[in-house]
Amino acid sequence: GPRAGRCRSGSAALHARAIPAAQELVDRLLTLADEDAEAYAGYGSALKLPRDTEQEKAARAAAIRAAALAATLSPLRTVEASLEVVDLAEQLAGRSNKNASSDLEVAALLSVAACRSAAANVYINLPSLGDEEQARDLFRRTEGIADAVERLASRTRELVRAGKEREPLPAEPA
Repeated sequence: GPRAGRCRSGSAALHARAIPAAQELVDRLLTLADEDAEAYAGYGSALKLPRDTEQEKAARAAAIRAAALAATLSPLRTVEASLEVVDLAEQLAGRSNKNASSDLEVAALLSVAACRSAAANVYINLPSLGDEEQARDLFRRTEGIADAVERLASRTRELVRAGKEREPLPAEPA
């Protein structure tokens, strides 16, 4: 099409894959925002359950733990999606229209902000899980992904600012 001439040579396959991948990520992140709001509301509802009898206290505690897990896993999925966004930006840096390269740096920066914001929501819920080992595992997993997001964002920024063309990615097997 008319835009093909503006693509870096050899990167047409990357661009053809990146456009639908980016749209899928936009759609998923919007859905995740709604899921996170629902999970937070569920946690708030669990906190309001009655606790007059031992049975009510036990039911409330179980509901809080279940709601805390939902309120932890939802932002964790946002952390994971943030990694996909910044990975795509890094792949495109130096392989796309130089005039739009600042958009890739902005995408990388916003990925870090989204990731760290979602990670904060993961961390605040961990004590309410009632399972220290699970909390430790989720903390490590979240922190590992967040570190990867920051590394890729930094690399994307470096590539954009260097302004150099990169080799196309190896062709994917058919």
